[in-house]
Amino acid sequence: MFEKQNIKKLAPAALAFAFLGGTSYATYEHLSKPDTISNWVESNMPVVKARLDEKSTGANVAMIPADFSFASQKATAAVVHIKSTLKAERTVSQMEVPDELKEFFGGRNPFGQDAPQGRGRGEKPQASGSGVIINPDGYIVTNNHVVQGAESLEVTLADKRTFKAKVIGSDPNTDIALIQIEAKNLPALSFGSSENVKVGQWVLAVGNPYNLTSTVTAGIVSAKGRSINILGENSKAPVESFIQTDAAVNPGNSGGALVDLNGNLIGINTAIASPTGQFAGYSFAVPSSIAHKVVEDISKFGSVQRGYLGVGISEVDGEKVKAYDLKVDEGVRVENFAEQSAARESGIKVGDVITKIDGHTVESVAQLQEAIAQHKPSDKVVVNVNRDGSEKVITVTLKSSAGTMVAEKSAQTLDNLGIELQDLTAQQKKAWDVEHGVQVSQINAGKVRQNTDMQDGFVITKIDKTPVGSVQQAMKALEGKKGGVMIEGVYPGSQETQYYAIGL
Repeated sequence: MFEKQNIKKLAPAALAFAFLGGTSYATYEHLSKPDTISNWVESNMPVVKARLDEKSTGANVAMIPADFSFASQKATAAVVHIKSTLKAERTVSQMEVPDELKEFFGGRNPFGQDAPQGRGRGEKPQASGSGVIINPDGYIVTNNHVVQGAESLEVTLADKRTFKAKVIGSDPNTDIALIQIEAKNLPALSFGSSENVKVGQWVLAVGNPYNLTSTVTAGIVSAKGRSINILGENSKAPVESFIQTDAAVNPGNSGGALVDLNGNLIGINTAIASPTGQFAGYSFAVPSSIAHKVVEDISKFGSVQRGYLGVGISEVDGEKVKAYDLKVDEGVRVENFAEQSAARESGIKVGDVITKIDGHTVESVAQLQEAIAQHKPSDKVVVNVNRDGSEKVITVTLKSSAGTMVAEKSAQTLDNLGIELQDLTAQQKKAWDVEHGVQVSQINAGKVRQNTDMQDGFVITKIDKTPVGSVQQAMKALEGKKGGVMIEGVYPGSQETQYYAIGL
């Protein structure tokens, strides 16, 4: 479970590029009916009906649920315990070359004649978390940080059966992952509508804290659209719009279910705000609207199809209202544009204040992220902006991060590898004595981090023996790669060629 020592700024005014993701329609059931206390009370379980003296108040007190057994029984049957065996830390000299890549080296080990094979002896570190069955055929949604770096995954069901699991895909930007076990006819939770969740609504958190299986805690939604700036450590375009609750969540609850009183999945428990590392009052869950979109894309396409507005934004506050003489006191102000910006091409301008997306009010960066994160490239969104006091409605056709109307396979491969690339300048080529190459500017969660010890700054000169001189050439060389890829290059200031063999 993620921990945050001190959360003072839940929605900073610092610029954040709204690189936000898209969707296709659900193959998993996505319910949209609102969850209300009265509907649930009348149809599911006994309640205590408190009523004030109508003569003195003229109003009734809301009905109070007597217990949460209906939602608890439904949710615990579909929540699993995940035990991950982590990869040992490895150096280049300890790595083995995958079979599909040995042909590049004539069967020899490029890391040295005496390089040991395997990872050595001794017990490997383990970690545990939770997951939610969302399909009877064994598909389970959990957190990316639960499966990140795992060599193997073992899933224990509520009925104590255990299975080996495989990772179908993951998305560090939302901290959501999809895994699968070989089993049929499993109890599954349906996705509920996180958009209809209300502050003050009762919710249950179900998971396996401290390896205590099938634990249920209750609380209320204490806030929505929270950003706690925690996903940026592992992702390049984090999407944070958490549901905040006071239901007790502790280490081991990561990836577990947040359900409404109908037992529908409205969030994936992900983080806690705590000075001690234990529950201290607040927990945070990825909304089902985001989680559903991510697993849907992963199951259909193998990666998240993310659409982008291509804007740099900051939240409107009292200081900005005064500094820019804004005519509205809520929303997000457009500060700048990405190079290939769908928003700019659609007529949005720097200084515009975005107040609504598809009719939904936008009061924070997190709310805008959540709204756009449900869309894919080529989707159209209706954006309401306030420009110098004038309200304008602009339709924006979202693009991919590369500025196209479709997600590119090569860009998806970079996401899977978890690397960001940048072109070399003439000065860098001269200083580092390289004729061509691209630099790894940042390493995020992905296969490179999991399977190699590559460091930021590495200069890639060849991909599968093909020289690369630009980011565009590198992306073309990676396009459609399956099975594995061999990356060759040098570190600035070193003449020693390094090789990284990565299975895809």
